[in-house]
Amino acid sequence: MKTAIITGASSGLGAEFVKSVIKNNNEIEKIVVIARRAERLKSLKESYGDIIYPLPLDLTSDAFAKTLEETIKKENFEIVLLINNAGFGKLGNFEDIGAKDNAMMVRLNCEALNTVTSICLPFMPDGAEIINTCSIASFAPNIRMATYCSTKAYVMSLSRALREELKPRNINVLACCPGPMDTEFLPVANIKRGTSRAFDTLPRVNVAEMAEKSLKASKKRRAVYTNKPFYKFYRFVAKLLPHSLVMKMART
Repeated sequence: MKTAIITGASSGLGAEFVKSVIKNNNEIEKIVVIARRAERLKSLKESYGDIIYPLPLDLTSDAFAKTLEETIKKENFEIVLLINNAGFGKLGNFEDIGAKDNAMMVRLNCEALNTVTSICLPFMPDGAEIINTCSIASFAPNIRMATYCSTKAYVMSLSRALREELKPRNINVLACCPGPMDTEFLPVANIKRGTSRAFDTLPRVNVAEMAEKSLKASKKRRAVYTNKPFYKFYRFVAKLLPHSLVMKMART
């Protein structure tokens, strides 16, 4: 059964990925939606029908990997599309964010993504696609988002390296790099008007457009997709200039 697996599917970009896959990909017979909030996944099934396979999992737990692998084997899923979208961030000085949230960002944004990909790859045919939700935060480190930027730099590095490794199997790996979006990410990250000059002024990325264009970029076998000319320019500048200077320019 040709299957898509989407983590962080309960809201925001993940939910838009679900909608866009259903709209644009006729070959996929089942979409496994993964998130902690079972009621949100149930709502997706009610909206889209039997194509949705809800799989409530906490990707920061120790038990999720076994459940995921057993489910894939039991249901005989052939994973033609994997979207690693689960993640979160926190705005604040490293010391103020504290050990728990700093560690949880690493665990969800890096370790869980790595584990999900490792589990899914043996069940992916040649020509499959992987989309990793990265961020413009991966382009350069930034103060007050030290851990989050570092986790997204990891996602970018892993995506690029894995893409090269998987070329013999024609499995493309795309790092999609949105700028700020009006989703649940912002309140979870403690970002509201007045807490960050940068976030107050940066242009917002349309969530539905980001999902749809990322899927199109993946089909074109691209390595990185960044939405909006402003963020494409930032990506170029972050490559060109020393990061010590970029951090001063992009203070949050």
